[in-house]
Amino acid sequence: MSTVLTIVALVAVLAIVVAAVFYLGPGKGGGRGLKRRFGPEYDRVLARHDGDTKATEHELNERVKRHGDLRPKPLANEAREQYVAQWAGLQEQFVDSPAQAVADADKLVARLARDRGFPEASQHDEHLDALSVHHAQHVGGYRRMHLATRAQSSTEELREAMVEARALFEALVTAGPEDTRTTRERPVESGRRGHLLKPKGSGV
Repeated sequence: MSTVLTIVALVAVLAIVVAAVFYLGPGKGGGRGLKRRFGPEYDRVLARHDGDTKATEHELNERVKRHGDLRPKPLANEAREQYVAQWAGLQEQFVDSPAQAVADADKLVARLARDRGFPEASQHDEHLDALSVHHAQHVGGYRRMHLATRAQSSTEELREAMVEARALFEALVTAGPEDTRTTRERPVESGRRGHLLKPKGSGV
């Protein structure tokens, strides 16, 4: 009799575990898993939902369902070098025309994201949601730059926005595991990653 009760108890425990896994869904680990995955983006969405964790986790789980399976496309080495050169040029342009430089940088990141396989910037919400799933630590800076192009921002605010957005640009332009051996060995020219995007004399 005790053996039967033990089996029943084990089955009940297993059913609870299965139900919990099903309930947690793509977030894996519930709120803690989503916090780890989304970092500052979790806090931003939580604030937008006035501290409602259930609504926050539902929204972020939906993002993972829609975009979690996206596999970024590789960039050809020539395209990568062109993107890096264009960003360096925009940093130099910032000295004389900060607002235009930031507006052009916003468009450049949007094109780069599209080339890596993310939704078009014209699909604004999906564009940012997909990026937040794969680049949660950096999407905030890109969002700030996007907003700065549409507001009466000071030069310092524009500079800070472009500096923050550079993190996403670097993440998108850097060679990924899908790229060829040659590309991985020379992801962007041959400089140090922390310096090759900031030319001497740059205002950013």
